[in-house]
Amino acid sequence: MILAALVDVFQSVVTPRPVAGRLRISRYTIRSLWAVCRWLARRTTNSRRGEALLGSFGPAIVLVFLLIWLVLLILGYGLLVNAFAGQFRPHPTDLSTSIYVAGTSLFTIGFGDYVGTTSVSRVLMLVAAATGLGVLALVVTFLFSLYGAFQRREVAVVTLEASAGAPPSGVTLLETYAGAGIVQELPALFQRWQSAAAEILDSHLAYPVLAYFRSSHDNDSWISSLGAVMDATTLVLTTIDGTPSQVTQGVKGWAKLSRAVLGHCIEDMVIYFGFPDVHDAGVDLAEYRQARERLALAGYHLRPEEEGWEAFRRLRAEYAGRVNALAAYWASPPAQWIGERFVLRRDAHDDHRPTPGVSNARLRRRARQSAESGPPAPENRT
Repeated sequence: MILAALVDVFQSVVTPRPVAGRLRISRYTIRSLWAVCRWLARRTTNSRRGEALLGSFGPAIVLVFLLIWLVLLILGYGLLVNAFAGQFRPHPTDLSTSIYVAGTSLFTIGFGDYVGTTSVSRVLMLVAAATGLGVLALVVTFLFSLYGAFQRREVAVVTLEASAGAPPSGVTLLETYAGAGIVQELPALFQRWQSAAAEILDSHLAYPVLAYFRSSHDNDSWISSLGAVMDATTLVLTTIDGTPSQVTQGVKGWAKLSRAVLGHCIEDMVIYFGFPDVHDAGVDLAEYRQARERLALAGYHLRPEEEGWEAFRRLRAEYAGRVNALAAYWASPPAQWIGERFVLRRDAHDDHRPTPGVSNARLRRRARQSAESGPPAPENRT
């Protein structure tokens, strides 16, 4: 028990990289409890309660880890004390008393009611005390590392919301930059998310529990943010014609570089957590045409539809299935082309806010077109 707990602490807290071992206490604990938590959240009639339940899982599971490690250590040292009961004064009379002696040593309480009388028993109590102090210190340091990485991730997610909306959308992102006349600033955004994706990859593989920490803002998610930026880069590379429009080769160059890092992040996350790797674009031609209409309305010059569709479908198939696998497992809020549509009921979150980057006149024009064409068909999100 002692060895199992210490190995799990070392692999979960100390080792700053993915570990190969799958027989880990924390690994099976977190996956089993997450399955229960997600099942309960999906069956909650109140969407805010469901989100609150999922949002509290990450911080709570860290405390569960600490509790499991301490219980295993107390039980392990208790068995050793029971084995050497004759070397203590007074003698522990049963296993429960031995566990009590081990607990007082592990937490360095030191009542002094049981004292080791031999070198072996004294060393055992010293090692137990050192182990308890060490584990508690490591967990405190672990919490600081987790929350530091979480805050840096949230800064990237929240700043993206201003241009991509909530839930984020790659099409909305491009619309916003065109509407604000800052298309030439797209390389800066792609560069920021190239760095953000690299940090997400490093931190979430080193500390997998960090992936269970949900965004503190409604309808935001680090998974859908990655997917939205990937969609934006893919649209820039496949659909928007860079020759006569604002999108220069520099914009396309940074889109290509950013897409490579984000794709690497998504791929490694899927491989590490053992999710299915499905190669499917996840978008049909009708949805792609809607995106083209929005981009054309925003002022972008587009490639021919057939040429753009074939390129878009081919490139998006490289990552769409992986993003959807991540979104489905972590029950991310559904976004455009990303995630399960009914992961959680979101009635309480529907606020009908205008999409960033779309002017009121444009919204009214779309409303008139919708009224003339009749009620829209139900949206089919992947």
